[in-house]
Amino acid sequence: MNIILLHNTDFIDSNTVILKDRRKNHIINVLKSKADDSLFCGLINNNMGKGTISKINSAKIEIKINLNQLPPTPLPLILILALPRPKMLKRIIESSTTLGVKKIYLINSWRVEKSFWQSPVLNNENLNKVLISGLEQAKDTIMPQIFKKQLFTPFVKQELADISKGSLCITAHPKATTPCPMDINQQTTLVIGPEGGFINKEIETLEQIGFQTVNLGKRILRTETAVPAIISRLFPDLFST
Repeated sequence: MNIILLHNTDFIDSNTVILKDRRKNHIINVLKSKADDSLFCGLINNNMGKGTISKINSAKIEIKINLNQLPPTPLPLILILALPRPKMLKRIIESSTTLGVKKIYLINSWRVEKSFWQSPVLNNENLNKVLISGLEQAKDTIMPQIFKKQLFTPFVKQELADISKGSLCITAHPKATTPCPMDINQQTTLVIGPEGGFINKEIETLEQIGFQTVNLGKRILRTETAVPAIISRLFPDLFST
């Protein structure tokens, strides 16, 4: 936890918060903080800054807050992801959030198992926990948006063209012959398929609305590996010091 994320309901006045939950436990047991220690804090979907512990005990922590910093710049990427296995989905959502992705569309595909859509992981409360974990790792406060689309063709033909308008549109596919572009520095919409990739008809549907089909090379990557690999290839400057 590299930032203590705050909710509006934590505030007892304009610059004081009270924490009694897992964040309190983390501050006491992991950070081992004491009164007058400083913490890096941020209000969800708002600014970040410093907090100073004014009171601390086993029941609660009182922190004085000064949020005067902007959150990191979002990654200029919309991620369209064929719904993966639930355990893999949690890892992908968390890592994508850490990398700065702010819009994620979970879509259906012929190779997506129907049972995946019934997973408790897709419950909004559970997704929010994963998003929070990604933000805490990245020192970010802006919550990504997750959209669930269970019909492939209507989504692609009726919505995706508008969603991706003005961006570089690419589909990662292991059978493509065109290499994935590098260091593009522009708004991008990236589509990644399920295990085994999209079927030919799905690729054709994406190509009909302007998506270029590209590959990452000879190695076939799991989705959880492909997502950060492609992002780092497209936007290497965003992760340099």
